[in-house]
Amino acid sequence: MTRHVLITGAGSGIGRQTALRFAALGNTLSLVDFRADAVTRVAAEARTAGAAAVHTQTVDLRDADGPATAVQTAWETAPVDVLVNSAGVYPATPFLDLNAATWDAVQHLNVRAPLLATVALARLATAAGRAPVIVNISSGAALRARPGAAPYSSSKAALEMVTRASALELGPYGIRVNAVAPGFVTVDSDANPVTEEYAAAVSPNPLGRRGQPDDIARAVLWLCSDEADWITGEVLRVDGGASTGAMNLPLHWTPTIAKEAHA
Repeated sequence: MTRHVLITGAGSGIGRQTALRFAALGNTLSLVDFRADAVTRVAAEARTAGAAAVHTQTVDLRDADGPATAVQTAWETAPVDVLVNSAGVYPATPFLDLNAATWDAVQHLNVRAPLLATVALARLATAAGRAPVIVNISSGAALRARPGAAPYSSSKAALEMVTRASALELGPYGIRVNAVAPGFVTVDSDANPVTEEYAAAVSPNPLGRRGQPDDIARAVLWLCSDEADWITGEVLRVDGGASTGAMNLPLHWTPTIAKEAHA
């Protein structure tokens, strides 16, 4: 069965790879990004990958009416079966440089936009007697603060609560809402560039390799599948085990003391 899949932030990284995964299954796609050239390029890739049809929208989801507009436009093409809220930003802003504008820019895209898109889709779907599946893209930063990322970490922590709250209230309508929380993923995005120094500092994990967009895309597809049809309100951490604990700490006692303790 093919579905109509709406993906925000589809112009690069996780959103792009998720689009290509859904395209390979012959689905119809509505791709949203604020960069017209990027989303047009991904649309062409999706058609080559096997999508039944691909529609694009250039929308700034930070605008108050942007998320609802994107959902309504997609729905007018065909009822939306899957919504993946992948759009997000992670600027580095030292704490003492924060102000209302820098805070709001992150919260409006990372939290408000997925919330409003979910509300808009739920209204249309419940009126039509349909039950779409929604997946939000969170982050390991929801559990761990880091320098310069107070707005970002806060936004992802809030998004995980939005996921639970949405699942709670929409479950009676059959609408499932979950999230995937990636560890560090190499996305090579011009919208969210990072230095190699930063990547090296945050990417260590027990499995010993950096994440790739396809690691996250596969998890999204699984959560949207019938195999996950009794799962809602969950946050699936796809991070190579990074959230299990600190990787690079020394032993908290010396081997000599340890041997004496076990003598």
